[in-house]
Amino acid sequence: MLEYIDAGTLKVLFLAGVKGLESKKEWINELNVFPVPDGDTGTNMMLTVQNAVSELSKLPGDATVTDIVKTISTGTLRGARGNSGVILSQLCRGFSKEIEGAQARTIDKELIAAAFERAVTTAYKAVMQPKEGTILTVAKAASVKARELAKEDISMEQFFASINRYAEYILGKTPDMLPVLKEAGVVDSGGQGLVEFLKGAYDAYVNDVTEVDFSVLSAEEKEMEVVKKRIDTSNIETSDIKFGYCTEFIINLEKDFDEKEEYDFKSFLASIGDSIVCVNMDDLVKVHVHSNHPGEVIERALTYGSLSSLKIDNMREEHNTKLMKESEMAEAFDTVAPNDNATEEFLAVPRKEWGFVAVCAGDGMAKIFQGMSVDEIIEGGQTMNPSTEDIVAAVNKVNAENVFVLPNNSNIIMAATQACYLVKDKKVIVIPTKTVTQGITAVINYVPALSIDDNTQVMTDAAKEIKTAEITYSIRDTEIEGKRVHSGDYMGIGDGHMLAVGTDRKQTTVDAVMAMIDEDSELLTIYYGADATEEEASEIEALLEAEDALADIDIEVVYGGQPVYYYIVSLE
Repeated sequence: MLEYIDAGTLKVLFLAGVKGLESKKEWINELNVFPVPDGDTGTNMMLTVQNAVSELSKLPGDATVTDIVKTISTGTLRGARGNSGVILSQLCRGFSKEIEGAQARTIDKELIAAAFERAVTTAYKAVMQPKEGTILTVAKAASVKARELAKEDISMEQFFASINRYAEYILGKTPDMLPVLKEAGVVDSGGQGLVEFLKGAYDAYVNDVTEVDFSVLSAEEKEMEVVKKRIDTSNIETSDIKFGYCTEFIINLEKDFDEKEEYDFKSFLASIGDSIVCVNMDDLVKVHVHSNHPGEVIERALTYGSLSSLKIDNMREEHNTKLMKESEMAEAFDTVAPNDNATEEFLAVPRKEWGFVAVCAGDGMAKIFQGMSVDEIIEGGQTMNPSTEDIVAAVNKVNAENVFVLPNNSNIIMAATQACYLVKDKKVIVIPTKTVTQGITAVINYVPALSIDDNTQVMTDAAKEIKTAEITYSIRDTEIEGKRVHSGDYMGIGDGHMLAVGTDRKQTTVDAVMAMIDEDSELLTIYYGADATEEEASEIEALLEAEDALADIDIEVVYGGQPVYYYIVSLE
């Protein structure tokens, strides 16, 4: 057994770690503090690292340690979803940067310890207000143990085993650090995901695994597509497809590719095609274009360096055989034009000053944002967290100098914040909206005449004034904040607190509202979801109108169409 990690072993250990995480994904999803049917920590972490798995599969057999860690870093950054996924991507980024900086052909215990330390430092910096008792704490435990053992006269197997045992021990202590975990009877789900990743890597090391099969992950690939917009192409004739070839590749730069070169290359692509993607990431450039002459695209790209991951699809042929996939625009990491048929016009149109991107689930919610002139809607929410890459793609579709992003979910804010650093040609401002109702209020309070800073403050302050309750059902027995919850009970959850529990959906909704109101309350809006009806929502409205405490409060019922939550209630 090797007492160091070479490039091939490093790749296998990462893949095995992902495999370990994948095997416990659903269990990790269920480690929710609130027993709602939207657990997604395991899924988010899995999809975050799966993006790197896909990129690793494209590396040549003689890839170096540096090649592998850079691929892991960029892959997880692009695929990061949810808070735990973003933190995991930052752990990978810090670990990779330390290894890359060492420019080593192999990795020993001392370098692993240093990489763990940098991983933890990088992840903590990415979190605005880090809390102990989370994935961060478990990662720090692994780092502390690695540093303690790095210079001891022990084998690599003993080194890894001790790190894993200590990480798992600290995971078991997370309920003592976060009372809400202890009350719910669970450990931190993100920390559990990290432990499963480390276990998978360790098992591969001690068993001398040389290859990891990922054929079972096809279902995960389908999951990734849930949050991406789908375009109905069933009524399009092949004659309507202006540019017939979809060309994708990566340029491995061998010369400078500064802003002027990038602009010139994009302009060239715009002159012969549309649906243009050109993402410059250090020494790599990701390119995508629809054109009628893929050879011209390739020849021009070759003037900047060598090409890899080349793919050319005949879109007319695919359409005729009804195998045309989703528009590549929905998969783009960076986009020049907001649609597929006016790239040249788009390049010539001056940018407007402001633009908006909002995340929401439900066709009713989407229509509300569209009615308020939000430029791009990303389908997603608690059960479908969009990735950093999804948010970047949406931002780049907006032809504006400044783009406000409304995550509308506390688990999406970190991914949105990471997107700010990946968009190069416009200013991205994340308004930290934690619910879709806060997002609606933020847009309403936008004032065109104000500056960026003033609008940011106004929208952020307005969103904070909104109280939100979400009505769903419990998936397990537990006790939260002194309220006994049984599997199948209805729950009213508001701003991180259990407002009401009951066996009657309408009454539970009423009870949740009554727990929210105060003397300053003026407007109550009930958004009914995909699994509720307008009739039941109206009955709830009537029950609320009969309450004396709500006599002076206006009540509105609006179709939201959101999944999982029967009702989302907004109080302002």
